[in-house]
Amino acid sequence: MKKLSYLTSFLIAAVLLSSCGGIDKMKEEYGTLTFTTTPKVLEMHGGEVEYSIQGDIPPEWFNKKAIVEFTPVLTYEGGEKELESKTFQGIDVEANNKVIEYETGGSVEFNGSFTYEEDMRVSQLVIRGEARVADGDESLPLPEEQIAKGVKATPKLVMTDGKAVMMADKFERVTSHQEKADIHYVIERDNVRNSELEQDDIKKLEDFVKSVEEAQNKSYNGIKIHGYASPDGPMDLNERLSKGRKNSANSYFDKVVDKKKLGEDEAKKIYEGKTTTEDWEGFKKLVQQSNIEDKDLILRVLSMYSDPEVREKEIKNMATTFKVLAEDILPKLRRSEFMVEVEKVGFSDAEIQQYILSNPDTLGLEELLYAGYELARDPNQQLRAFELAAEKEPNCARAFNNIGYVKLMQGDIDAAGDAFEKANDLVEGQPHILNNLGVVELNKGNVEEAEQYFLDATQAGDAVDYNLGIVNIINGKYEEAINYLQNSESFNTALAMLLGGEQANAETMLNQIDDKSAHNYYLQAVIAARNNNAEEVFSNLRTAIDMNPELKETAMTDMEFVEYMQNETFTSIVQ
Repeated sequence: MKKLSYLTSFLIAAVLLSSCGGIDKMKEEYGTLTFTTTPKVLEMHGGEVEYSIQGDIPPEWFNKKAIVEFTPVLTYEGGEKELESKTFQGIDVEANNKVIEYETGGSVEFNGSFTYEEDMRVSQLVIRGEARVADGDESLPLPEEQIAKGVKATPKLVMTDGKAVMMADKFERVTSHQEKADIHYVIERDNVRNSELEQDDIKKLEDFVKSVEEAQNKSYNGIKIHGYASPDGPMDLNERLSKGRKNSANSYFDKVVDKKKLGEDEAKKIYEGKTTTEDWEGFKKLVQQSNIEDKDLILRVLSMYSDPEVREKEIKNMATTFKVLAEDILPKLRRSEFMVEVEKVGFSDAEIQQYILSNPDTLGLEELLYAGYELARDPNQQLRAFELAAEKEPNCARAFNNIGYVKLMQGDIDAAGDAFEKANDLVEGQPHILNNLGVVELNKGNVEEAEQYFLDATQAGDAVDYNLGIVNIINGKYEEAINYLQNSESFNTALAMLLGGEQANAETMLNQIDDKSAHNYYLQAVIAARNNNAEEVFSNLRTAIDMNPELKETAMTDMEFVEYMQNETFTSIVQ
């Protein structure tokens, strides 16, 4: 029994040694495996990093009884990100994993994505493996192997300089104003009755004329007096009446206007006298507006006959109807009409600017908005003008929108948002305001909310297209970004082109921008790195960092420059 026990123990130990020896061999020869990634350096797009790992396992490496689990892991300062692992087995293992042949070897693949974090810029993608015998309890870690270094985060260069828009004033320095009135006459008469001169429209006309003559900035632009006769009665009588009514109205108005101020030559230019012998158009209009029983029949007569005498005869044949016309319609046509048009010249730019400081109550809403929109030289002056406009008219959405615009330019995002919200409360859904609310959300990093505002504000002009271009760069939709930015000569346009595979167009765009920023030169350095042009990399990077030293830290960890990070010239620029 004791001999049998020794023999049994020996055999078990031999089997275990044989098994472990096979796994040990896998560990010893682990260096014969090769792993590659596509792309060679991982890239972030739309906040995600996609990876594709291909592993080649050589013949006679994978033990027939072994099970191996491979796990890609991204390691970086402050943490690590384990990616999806996969398990493989030898040909003698009874399990459901992919089999790797011992004689021929095989391949392993890993595909997936993970959410990007800023610390991942400087990182390593490694493969960790663990092997064990199928029926054993112990496992053997395989050597960790680096297969990629770092993550390119070029889309993070996007400038989130969303464009807000002001709402324009409606200021007109020279404006026209009109006042109308009329005088009615008794049938077959052309004299002006005193009772007519007491009517409200005549009194209002007289006050209007007086205000013109008292003002220094108003002048007559046109005075029209039109005498009418109703379309009943003989033509020669009506002709005399229409002229007489025009003349009597003119005589009255001569007493209202100050001829000394007007001047004889000016009066000749602006006065216009007209007559209408038989006012059939006025007759037709009043009939259409009336409730006369035979209205349709009367209108049919007017459409059938153009001869005035025939028209009058046919209408008078409708005895009852004509009586109503004579009482309700025809008296309104026996009249003279006045139309006085005045030109008013507003304050000069210098006067508006002076009143903003000394006497803002003198200015109207549109003048205040104009001062902020067109005349102000700095944001503080703009803000004062728009705040005065909001005080004068608390329900003016344009004033609050423009206050928000200035606050945004001053960097006060919260105050800008409050002003835009106030404007939106006053005029909900106005495209300019919605665009500006989107810019606020973009500044706060709320890209999804910003995009919805921009999509609802497409009628606000080119600024919305630019803003949507930014959003689409952030979301990794470069073709859409290029489409939105195609009319903008900007850094973001060049960035979208580069990320969208249009490198030549990106270079052209950067070269044609006159006012180049530090980011322009930085992006040119990135393009040069992709072209393997070391001299251009160093030259553009040096210029960019001279203009903005903060870009040193960005370049130091930018995997676009991974091939240059050990270069002395590169390190001298970024350190």
